[in-house]
Parts: sequence; C-alpha cells; structure tokens
Amino acid sequence: MGKMKQLVLPIKDSNILSEVQDTLLHNFKAGRRNYTIFQVGKATLLRVSDVLRLKQSDVFEENGLLREHAFIKDKKTGKQNTLYLRPVNQDLLMYQQWLKKMHFEGTTEWLFPSITRPTKHIDERQFYNVMHEVGELLDINYLGTHTMRKTGAYRVYVQSNYNIGLVMSLLNHSSEAMTLKYLGLDQTSREQMLNKIDFG
Repeated sequence: MGKMKQLVLPIKDSNILSEVQDTLLHNFKAGRRNYTIFQVGKATLLRVSDVLRLKQSDVFEENGLLREHAFIKDKKTGKQNTLYLRPVNQDLLMYQQWLKKMHFEGTTEWLFPSITRPTKHIDERQFYNVMHEVGELLDINYLGTHTMRKTGAYRVYVQSNYNIGLVMSLLNHSSEAMTLKYLGLDQTSREQMLNKIDFG
C-alpha cells in the first residue's frame, strides 16, 4: 500500500472541520489559496484533479464579477459538469482579493496557481502534502486530497435527511452502494450509529 492509498474519511465533526479550515488558512504561506481549494472542493463535490484545474475564467466573468455557475468537463469521466458556486461566494470573493494582492489576477489562467511557478496550477502531490501537514499538526490520520469531496458529500447526506440519491447524483456515482461505501457508511459506522439509537 502506497502512501497515497491511506484511508481517507469524511470529517463528520464540525469542530474538527473548523480546526482543519483554520490550519489550512493560517499555517501556510499560501494559506488563503489552500483554504479556498478546500472550500470549493467541499461545496462542489468535485474530484481534487478537477478542483485544481479550475481556471479563473471558470468562476469569474471578464469584468471580475463572480459567476453563479461554472461549467467544466469532468476529467475522469469526460462528462459535462455544472457547478453551483453560490455556497462559496464569500470564500471566492475573499480569494479574488488575495489573487489581486499576489498579482496572480490576469497573469495566470489558473484559479489555484503554484506560488513558485504561477503558470502552472498547484498539483495533486503538492496539495496532498498540504493536507498531510494539516493532519500532522492536528494529529488526524485520515486526511488526504479526497477529504474535501468526502466531507462535502457527508454533510449533504446528513443535512438532506439522508437523501442518498441526491448525494449519488452530486458525486456522479452509478449506484447507491458505491456512494454508501464512499461516505464510510460501512458496517463499523453503521454499528456506531446503532449504538446511539434508542430502540425503546
């Protein structure tokens, strides 16, 4: 088992989620970028490869206004995908200020440029290292590049009153079983949930 294949689980606890967000934002030179990657990944449920390949023109109009939707092509499946950006409006507007401050607005096409080589976007290995470092700092062993997608999916699942069909369609999955497994709702998680239920 390689290093990249570690078990990645959704962040189910809101306090831990806040700690992860704070660490992403404040413990890195490009904290605002790292935090925004996480926020966008969590709210769009995109695969990390597609989040990192977003262009500034995908989310901002030519006049700098934020788009309500981004239209992208899913790298893994080749399917067209429409992203609803309103849930991350504030994050993207704050990030736009950071892009301006760093002179990345208009000088690179990428929404999430590499700091050292702005003509390239940050790659998965670099973002894996960021998430790994957050995990080390907070002593959490289940963080990885897929954390944001899994966490977003889990939060939709719980807050939509366990609408597995909705989550399945957002993730572009072909079966509910696949989605349940993805969410970590396997035997162990189910038994932990059952322990909390009052059967009367």
